[in-house]
Amino acid sequence: MAPEAASPEALKISREDLYEQVWVAPINHLAEKFGVSGSYLARVCSALNVPRPPLGYWQKKAVGKAAPRPELPAALPGDQLSWAKDKPLAAPVKKRVWRTVDRKAATKTARPARHPILIGVEESFRKSRTTEETEFLKPYKQLLPDIVASEARLARALDLANEIFSALDRKGHRVLIAPPDQEMHRIHVEERETPGKDRRYGRYQFGSIWSPRRPTVTYIGPMPIGLALTEMTERVTLRYLDGRYVRADSKLVQSAKPWQLTHSWTTEQDLPCGRFRFVAYSPLAGVDWTANWQETQTASMSTMVAAIVQKLESVEDELRALMRAAEEAAARRRREWEEAQERYRREEDQRRVAEALTESKKQLAGIMEKWAAATAVERFFLEAQSRVNEVEGERRAQLAERLALARSMVGALDPLAFLAEWLAPEERYKSKYGKSD
Repeated sequence: MAPEAASPEALKISREDLYEQVWVAPINHLAEKFGVSGSYLARVCSALNVPRPPLGYWQKKAVGKAAPRPELPAALPGDQLSWAKDKPLAAPVKKRVWRTVDRKAATKTARPARHPILIGVEESFRKSRTTEETEFLKPYKQLLPDIVASEARLARALDLANEIFSALDRKGHRVLIAPPDQEMHRIHVEERETPGKDRRYGRYQFGSIWSPRRPTVTYIGPMPIGLALTEMTERVTLRYLDGRYVRADSKLVQSAKPWQLTHSWTTEQDLPCGRFRFVAYSPLAGVDWTANWQETQTASMSTMVAAIVQKLESVEDELRALMRAAEEAAARRRREWEEAQERYRREEDQRRVAEALTESKKQLAGIMEKWAAATAVERFFLEAQSRVNEVEGERRAQLAERLALARSMVGALDPLAFLAEWLAPEERYKSKYGKSD
């Protein structure tokens, strides 16, 4: 009989638990328990860096010839530590590749290896939603490195990112897309070279800029640091000419005839300028830390790589202190919230106790009114019966018959029945906190 599929609440599993289970039952049988395919569960093992039995392991184990299982490797900073069926998997880590390019049809020269996180992403970046010629790319894919660039500057953006990521990698600091099982957020990255009061990016002056689904991070020790590379924008004067906006300082405008400019006008817009800003920040909630470096007309980002790495390596203690402060602030807010919830529960309890008392008194007052009415009716019939008994002859029989008819119309009137229906305050609601002082 096939094992029952786990409930949604039980689908979250740590890498330690997964490691134990994949060495107890074949992966296809275990996959049925989680309601996934065996191949997908194998991907889960790879994403969580969990070794699984090799091909033929269970046959060898049946005859006592299986090799001992390997140890579970220690998790590295940035590794996915748990998996749930409704959550995504971390992207597999790619190996570096060396590419060769033809230079003037001569000998083939090896280019520097791409950082694993950048392998194969250029094509994904170029598969972009339709944008204006002067706007940033908006790739359909969102699980990409945090790089924002125009199509004309994408190749250089990838080269700059490769320089920075590789420099961090050489120092032993992993660079990867944040794991899906850990809460990290991307901050807003300012794209304007000179931020001002207004923003005029995009055709309609308020265009949005692509951002990845999860931040790109590096780890300095155990501390994650978010990394973002963006091409900056500069305020440019555009002139409407030949049915489109072009830069006012372009050769097309400068060579235009006076009659061509008769029905022309200008506007200002923020356009990609070809220079880049690199932003490092804390992706952890409550930890407010950022640092950035930006190119100028005379200073290239390539010359800043060593300073970037040095700066990031120097902030571990600062980030630890900020994280501790954030954790203490979060714990304080949690305590305050719990105390507020407890006060609310107590106030609600007392409100319901008072409400029960009010309703009980109201019902009792109604019962007393009914009791008084019932006893008055009862006294009427007793008095009437006494007087009928004093009458003689045929009239007595007539009155007795009418009295019986009247009693039958009124029905039984038992005041004690009214009292039995009454609910005392504690029968309506019993306080969870006992009597208040």
